[in-house]
Amino acid sequence: MKKLLLAAAVSAPLLLSGCVVSVGGDDDYDSYSHSSWQKKERKNRAHIASLELGMSVESVKNKMGVPDFNEMYNKQDRSVQVLFYRTQRAEGDGATTKDECTPLVFKGGALVGWGERAYLEM
Repeated sequence: MKKLLLAAAVSAPLLLSGCVVSVGGDDDYDSYSHSSWQKKERKNRAHIASLELGMSVESVKNKMGVPDFNEMYNKQDRSVQVLFYRTQRAEGDGATTKDECTPLVFKGGALVGWGERAYLEM
């Protein structure tokens, strides 16, 4: 009996060494991604609050990073570029859409406005 107990005590750590305990399931991933998009939105709002009219596209990209969406076209022989950065959550589907973004409007390479009104009035 002592040999059996000794064998069980010695082999128990070896048998348990491959066990993984998962607590919380998929919710752990959701809370991570939740905090990740919250941080991104907060950072983008803070950067947008410090923008100044007349800034170049490149200086804004250097400050803000890669936009979530980018549009460019000509209007009245002048180039118009709109960069969209995620600033608020609309759907919990894991995908960023334009309605979750703040548009930054550039004409001739210079920042002329941001927000929905600036986008609609271009």
